Amino acid sequence: MNQRPAPTETTYNYSKFDNTMSAVDFLAQEKIWFDKPRYDEAERCFYERINGPTQPTQVVGANTILQDIARARENIQKSLAGSTTTTSSCSNNSSSAADQELVSRINSLELENQSLHKVVDDLRAALSKLECRVAVLEKSPAAVTSVSAPAPSVPCTNGTKVQQKTSAPVEEEDDDDIDLFGSDEDEEAEKLKEQRLKEYAEKKAKKPTIIAKSSILLDVKPWDDETDMVKLEECVRSVQADGLLWGMSKLVPVGYGIKKLQIACVVEDDKVGTDMLEEEITKFEDYVQSVDVAAFNKI
Repeated sequence: MNQRPAPTETTYNYSKFDNTMSAVDFLAQEKIWFDKPRYDEAERCFYERINGPTQPTQVVGANTILQDIARARENIQKSLAGSTTTTSSCSNNSSSAADQELVSRINSLELENQSLHKVVDDLRAALSKLECRVAVLEKSPAAVTSVSAPAPSVPCTNGTKVQQKTSAPVEEEDDDDIDLFGSDEDEEAEKLKEQRLKEYAEKKAKKPTIIAKSSILLDVKPWDDETDMVKLEECVRSVQADGLLWGMSKLVPVGYGIKKLQIACVVEDDKVGTDMLEEEITKFEDYVQSVDVAAFNKI
């Protein structure tokens, strides 16, 4: 056999490596972790021999559910047995309450019916009075006979009332010969009407009138870029009228060297309109091509 060399530092390191390799080989050959189910089964059998077989959790859960169902059935049967006695008393109480409610509703309906009857009677009395008054007003004055009581008053056109004389019986005459309203009343009514109209006209004349004015911005376009814009503006401002006041103006480029005249004015609406301005300005055909209203505002 070969003898090992003397233990030096190098040989000592090799011996440690050999020990490590032997431990790894031992663990590689160990199979206890691959046979774990077998060991678990053996452990379970051991504890069953000592304590007896264990009841599965599913069976225990099913038993508890069945017990809860049985308790619920018992509670339902007890409640049904107790409800039979209470339902009879409740039915009696509900019937008495319904009877009381029905009686109260009948009483309220009777009171309402009585009030409605009273309202209807009042309306009938008022209607009969109105019918009597209409019948009196519809009677012809020629057919009225002498009565001890004062005669009814006849309304006039001006709102006053004239007392009709019935001191003696009056024979029937033609309607054309009877002057029901009298000429004196008509003359007084006309005078009063004229006086009121005169007072109204004086009051209206004293009241200051508000003059409606508008601010207008006009765009005056020339024919081409050779048009004299200074002369064009002079022509536009030469248009004068009562209620017309010209304002500021400026030249606005349109394109291709052409500029339009934009001029503002203030006019009175009752005296000057946009149609009149356009018609007067377009009369200068040598300078003006068209006139447009750029803005119109009430003042």
